[in-house]
Amino acid sequence: MDVHYPRPVSGVDAAEALARAAGLGPYFGWEPAGDLSGWRPWPELADGTVLAERVAAARTALATMGGLPEDAIPGRVVASVAFLGYAARVLSPLLGAAALTGTVPAATKTTLWWRPVPAGPLPIAYASISGTRPASPEALREVAVEAILEPVLLACRARFRLSPQVLWGNVTSALAGAATMITTADPVAGERAGALVEGLLALPPLAGTGTLRRPSPTGPRRVLTRNNCCLYYRIPGGGTCGDCVLRRNR
Repeated sequence: MDVHYPRPVSGVDAAEALARAAGLGPYFGWEPAGDLSGWRPWPELADGTVLAERVAAARTALATMGGLPEDAIPGRVVASVAFLGYAARVLSPLLGAAALTGTVPAATKTTLWWRPVPAGPLPIAYASISGTRPASPEALREVAVEAILEPVLLACRARFRLSPQVLWGNVTSALAGAATMITTADPVAGERAGALVEGLLALPPLAGTGTLRRPSPTGPRRVLTRNNCCLYYRIPGGGTCGDCVLRRNR
């Protein structure tokens, strides 16, 4: 069956596409860059020392939230969960823009900034994104997955000895979660988002990381089952996520 991805909406530039995506919810918003005091360039997150600092902060936040001693939470588990959050903040706005406008803002790692926060979604700002690309799985892979996320993923893998299956599975989980939120807000855009995610899961490096299925053959909603685990269950009281492979194997 032929898959038709959303056509670009005439006259929509990168800023307008991102503004429309931001209306989908807090994970879908990037801020237009103004005064960048206190903001740090995205490539710093691919520095092992900076990444370790962010993981330490996330570990403190998780321990406080769960009433646990920090040494009860393995650092590599926190690194996986933190990276999943970063993936969601990169992928959600770009997938939302693609589903709503048919365009992928041509962001790069040098056009994005982040701001440290003690907990919650990572704030991201953008500057000088001048172009867009027609929405397709290949465009999303090249812009979001390979150019922006992969350097952070590789740093996470090297610093915390996490397997590529776990980390690429986190990217898949972030994509599927974003598609679900888009479907809840706008079922027509959700159908487009789901098709784009299905296309991404057929391409390396995400091929084999999970399977999408439709609970209803005629509905836009897709449900992911991962072929791996983000390790959140290793936090005392953490349990398993809805898409976890461990649920399927029980």
